[in-house]
Amino acid sequence: MQNKGPSGPQGFVVQPRRLPKTEASLRVQDFGEIIVKPTPENLKVQAGRCTDCGVPFCQNACPLQNNIPDWLGLSAEDELREAWRVASATSTMPEICGRICPQDRLCEGSCTLNQSGWEAVTIGSVEAFIGDTAFDNGWVAPIRPLHERGESVAIVGAGPAGMAAADRLREQGYQVTIYDRHDRPGGLLTYGIPGFKLEKRVVQRRTDRLADGGVTFVQNCNVGTDVTLDDLRGKHDAVLLAMGVYQARALSAPGVGPGSTIRALDYLTHQNRRDLGDAEGTDWYSAKGKKVVVIGGGDTAMDCVRTAIRQGATSVVCLYRRDKDNMPGSAREVSNAEEEGVVFEWLGAPKALMSRDGATTSIRAARMALSEPELGKRREIIAVPGGDFDLEADMVIEALGFEPEAFADHHAELELTDWGTVVTPQHRNTQGYSTSLPGVFAAGDAVRGASLVVWAVRDGQDAAAEIDRYLKAQAASVAA
Repeated sequence: MQNKGPSGPQGFVVQPRRLPKTEASLRVQDFGEIIVKPTPENLKVQAGRCTDCGVPFCQNACPLQNNIPDWLGLSAEDELREAWRVASATSTMPEICGRICPQDRLCEGSCTLNQSGWEAVTIGSVEAFIGDTAFDNGWVAPIRPLHERGESVAIVGAGPAGMAAADRLREQGYQVTIYDRHDRPGGLLTYGIPGFKLEKRVVQRRTDRLADGGVTFVQNCNVGTDVTLDDLRGKHDAVLLAMGVYQARALSAPGVGPGSTIRALDYLTHQNRRDLGDAEGTDWYSAKGKKVVVIGGGDTAMDCVRTAIRQGATSVVCLYRRDKDNMPGSAREVSNAEEEGVVFEWLGAPKALMSRDGATTSIRAARMALSEPELGKRREIIAVPGGDFDLEADMVIEALGFEPEAFADHHAELELTDWGTVVTPQHRNTQGYSTSLPGVFAAGDAVRGASLVVWAVRDGQDAAAEIDRYLKAQAASVAA
């Protein structure tokens, strides 16, 4: 059985899925990306496995609605420049999404081959290769608007939503300024996601392109403290709130106190700063020679356990209160962590931290069980009587998720949800990114809460289009 594609018969069943990774014992020795760049020939073989479905489930599962079958077909035909044109039409950062999207939950999880018992096309690897090839060959055009516009837009947050919006707005000729709290742009792309998933040079070339295209970055600027939202509204014609959600959910248990645990983002940021060449601070965290327990089961927890392994921890355990089938993180990341030597303690919830002489020595955990499944409901966790157990630990990392910070501090009239995210029409089941303040829009995690980078990119692009319409309507009303 073969698929006859534009380049001739494609042995999509004969050719197996191949996603080469550096062998685990080697890749844990540094923070380089673990996915091996495919050769052009291997790329064509994998891209040629696409069945070119009548209904592209991969595209439907992609938040950006990327034209995946089209650029897979072009890649199989060695038409990489045209593949780049198609890929970049719907995404401002294909080479980044190709690396860090949880494809197993999105496009590849919905691939027809995957659904029919054959392993999915390596969509993410092909997407990253297309983007890298475009940069290497100078196909990524600089941002040079056809016409400069006088209106200016302030973007709060230099993460993926802010970067995506800035790209689209600057292309339309708007004067764009991004205000960000960090000393480098990129947000979680720079300081949150480890280098073994996303090397920082990949983010740097994107932020360089924005700066070269005329986007102004104001770093080390905390909106709400260093500058107010009203200041930005007075200075700019529109404002986009694209800040992330950085407030960590805290562990509440006996024995938890100052210095007893480490917040996941602080831990990851320190390692990313090392990778960027920053001088190491005396208070920076390292797992070298330590028994590490990471509490949580999301992708951030996976980033932490895999970072600890690379830092030279004596042992690394991930403690999660549900089982493997019900964890929120990517199954691909769990597999990578297991290959690298991480031990998973499923169905275990922290009960107390044990210490000696002011230093944590172990975690007492309760053994949990899952309730019987009910239609439309997530299974509850129930403590097993007499099931307590102890885990040795002299370094405990909390990776329990993130919540919005005090967005209300930005403006008393900025409407928020009960969860603290910014209210937009999306919360009323309609489209749009406008907020309760005229001329102020919001996108990404500021609206959704902690979510995927690909959703932030989608929101940033769509919010930019809405801001464009808003400013043109404002200009038309003034002209009338």
